[in-house]
Amino acid sequence: MKAAVRIATYARLREQALWRLLAADHAPEMIGVLQTLLMDETRRLPASVLHERLQHELDLLNAAQPARLLRQAQAYVAEWLSQGYLERRLPEGASEEEYELSTQAAQAIRFVAGLEAQRHAATESRLSLVIQQLMQLAEQTESNPAARIAALQLERERIDEEITRLSTGKVVTLASKRALERTREIIGLADDLAEDFRRVRDDFERLNRDFRERIIDDEGQRGDVLDALFQGVDVIGESDAGRSFTAFWNLLNDAEQSAQLDTALDAVLARGFARKLSRQERAFLRSFTRVMLDRGGQVHDVLQSFARSLRGFVQSRGYLEQRRLNQLLKQAQGEALQLRDAVRATQPVGYTLALTSSRARSLSQWRLHDPRHSRVDGRVLRGDAATISLESVGDLVAQSEIDFRGLKRDLRDLLAERAQWSIGEVLMQRPAMQGLGSVIGYLSLGVRHGVIADDRLETVQWRGGDGVQRHARIPLVWFVKEKSHELV
Repeated sequence: MKAAVRIATYARLREQALWRLLAADHAPEMIGVLQTLLMDETRRLPASVLHERLQHELDLLNAAQPARLLRQAQAYVAEWLSQGYLERRLPEGASEEEYELSTQAAQAIRFVAGLEAQRHAATESRLSLVIQQLMQLAEQTESNPAARIAALQLERERIDEEITRLSTGKVVTLASKRALERTREIIGLADDLAEDFRRVRDDFERLNRDFRERIIDDEGQRGDVLDALFQGVDVIGESDAGRSFTAFWNLLNDAEQSAQLDTALDAVLARGFARKLSRQERAFLRSFTRVMLDRGGQVHDVLQSFARSLRGFVQSRGYLEQRRLNQLLKQAQGEALQLRDAVRATQPVGYTLALTSSRARSLSQWRLHDPRHSRVDGRVLRGDAATISLESVGDLVAQSEIDFRGLKRDLRDLLAERAQWSIGEVLMQRPAMQGLGSVIGYLSLGVRHGVIADDRLETVQWRGGDGVQRHARIPLVWFVKEKSHELV
């Protein structure tokens, strides 16, 4: 292949979403956020949930590294959607749109993540897999009966020798290092297989669009696709991609195959070498069957949905109106081409087109007015003390400006008087000058310099700047004199 051809190909690929994401100005931040939100655990999120979680990640990122991603979450979601990094769908029966990574964005993230754990050499397990597949292919495509019989006899002799050796108590197992390497190779292949479902679904979407375009563009009364649909043929299911996926789906749902797969997974995870796998690798193996069924089920639902909608499109004669509109557009384009030399683009035509002032929005953003939502409950109830967990302290500290110097000074003074103090006792001796901020500050200091009592809570109280007495339940934390030197 000549260099010019490769350059032209790469120039075309550079305009696609995969390359654009890798070459973006803030690619590390964008890839990290997208992978965290839509790839690690959850693959699809409703719009409101995605906006909320993305804004939380942006706040944390900007607090740690100012002037990174300064726009709001909705602005980034809209931009990533237009750039092809995200896809948006409104599932049947859903109250709002759902977002997921596009196929190319997922490929870019997987490529970057794979750079950190690249294979440095051709492993023994990969070579063994290639050899086994080649031998199996050669055997299954052999048409000479004598050769097939000879191969089976050799296999029978090998099995007999193995049985004889095992009968004498000689058991040879795979070395732990090689078993671990082969397990990770299987995990990599299985992960690639699970990701292939996205590409299969995209193939069905392209098939659906292609069939609709062929129906609309066909100038004749009946085309091949129309004839097949009127005869009751599922053109998407009967396509090459449809038959391939149907065969895979039937294999995946085969009870015997599924039972054998589950048994093999349980046996592998029970082996000693499996303890050297990472927690994420073990979790992937445990959930492999469920993940395959979930993602395969999504593709199966898409296949059935496209087949029903295409059949309904034809049976309702909606394609006739689409064909008429298509013909009118082509006629208008032809007449415009004939007039392009006679009428300049800036020449007045004597017609004023009034632009609409309406905002075009997605249908899922509209909400019916419910008068009950405007009713106000006039009752005032005293609430119980709120609970503040240690897990939430980090986020609260990052969003607050707390006078840690003054809090440490008060703790040193109190510890000089007594050997240990809880946060509630400290608040009774020293007023909370920053209200809830002082409580959060004491908790933060307690996590680092105090002693946390397991599974015990303490109710603390303080008076806010408005003079109102407030209460909260917090983990019981003791500040002790032995650690007072850490409060300098």
